Amino acid sequence: MCLMAFALNADPAQPLLIASNRDEFFERPTAPLHRWFLDDGTEVLGGRDLRDGGTWLGLSPRGRVAMLTNVRQALQAPAQRSRGELVTRWLQGDGDVQRFAAGIEPAAYGAFNLVVGDFHAGAWHWLGNRDPEAPHTPQASGLHRQTLGAGIHGLSNASLNTPWPKTQRLKAAVGASLVSASDWLSPLAHALTSDQPVPDAELPCTGVPMDLERSLSSPFVRMADRAYGTRTSQVISVRAAAQGFAVTVHEWTHDPAAPVPRLAPEHARTETLVW
Repeated sequence: MCLMAFALNADPAQPLLIASNRDEFFERPTAPLHRWFLDDGTEVLGGRDLRDGGTWLGLSPRGRVAMLTNVRQALQAPAQRSRGELVTRWLQGDGDVQRFAAGIEPAAYGAFNLVVGDFHAGAWHWLGNRDPEAPHTPQASGLHRQTLGAGIHGLSNASLNTPWPKTQRLKAAVGASLVSASDWLSPLAHALTSDQPVPDAELPCTGVPMDLERSLSSPFVRMADRAYGTRTSQVISVRAAAQGFAVTVHEWTHDPAAPVPRLAPEHARTETLVW
């Protein structure tokens, strides 16, 4: 996943709202949103990377959540381990973030941002293996960690809340969704499907060529010449219910050869949980 924004406890009626796009090479085999199980029997709700077995965004019936983005690198050497396993390791655990972090070897993974949460404990954290002040450096710099408070946060392929234009746009859309009960999906849909690059003066400088920075600057990425782009969009809403909290996950799978889609509920693959 390469872009996400999420609201934590910003609205008592909707204590969690996540909007995300996953960008990936078209040839990488992927299973869509569904319920599946890890070897120890842990149930996961999310899509699945069929090459390495992990996921980029997953939820468990027990209220644990994990979300992953890569950090953009000019040169990416092969890593010892898949970043997607960090998500499933959090979901199958039952301890706190300190114990989880102690088991991570930062240099074994490609550059990553990881957000982990325990909904019932009210504990949310960002972890990464690049210095937040210089995220595009080629070498891991240990494991960095930050506690997340209430509010709207965003991640793309830099560090937590780095103000890239597309990240700022999606964060604003999440805020607009929270105050638009009657049409809450529209702001998110417009932001997630925008394929217009930002002006060159606003592009980040991550060490990749300018034409690549430009192509990656829109929330919805189209790079047919590289067989790469936005593969799926997800919106996850957790709302107060009569008993517990109702979790609704919408996922839209995109055809790279088709026009930018309209993200409507009737076109989504949908799953639900109760926490």
